[in-house]
Amino acid sequence: MIRLQKALADRGVASRRAAEALIAGGRVRVDGRLVTELGTKVGPGARISVDERPVAAAPRRRYIVVNKPRGVVSTARDERGRRTVVELLGARERLYPVGRLDADSEGLLLLTNDGDWADRVLHPRYGHEREYEVQLAGEAPASALAALRRGVRLDEGVARAAEIRVVGRSRLRLVLRTGWKRQVRRMCTAVGLRVLRLRRVRMGPLLLGRLREGAWRELSPREVRALGGG
Repeated sequence: MIRLQKALADRGVASRRAAEALIAGGRVRVDGRLVTELGTKVGPGARISVDERPVAAAPRRRYIVVNKPRGVVSTARDERGRRTVVELLGARERLYPVGRLDADSEGLLLLTNDGDWADRVLHPRYGHEREYEVQLAGEAPASALAALRRGVRLDEGVARAAEIRVVGRSRLRLVLRTGWKRQVRRMCTAVGLRVLRLRRVRMGPLLLGRLREGAWRELSPREVRALGGG
């Protein structure tokens, strides 16, 4: 059972706030009965109508991981006409990214049509680490790595690498516990490192693994629970 305003939002009628206005305005019926109480709860099979017009059932919840290629933007639509990650999937239903990867970055990106789940995945209390593979223009000096571990000041606050591993002459594995905009690139710039390629390879317990570039798959129920704190 969920609140009626959430059911309306889930079914694509309106945002929760707008749905509350519809209910309070006497425009919503459940199983033929007029409902004006905002706390009213309904089951998944409830027959809901707005202004006497039936509302379609909520779409099936989808939870997807995609290996985003470079040049694809992490939005549902792009005003500049660039290819979006939603177009990459070719999904008919409304899906949206959980967080973002810059257009010039690659790797693990989640998409869903479950807003509550997306909020839980991104909420700091769950502490989902984000792990990146970073290709640099040249070898990183020890002083730069030490500065990343200590933390560098960005507009949002002090950004620290929870873990750094050197995996090649000019390649790093860097783990963050925050997901600020272009954070890895800004941190590297702050300590004099130039990033040539950036790829996210892990989000919390979920690994990108062998998912090829541009490919995607549905998450398993276990993965959905692990990421969403269920």
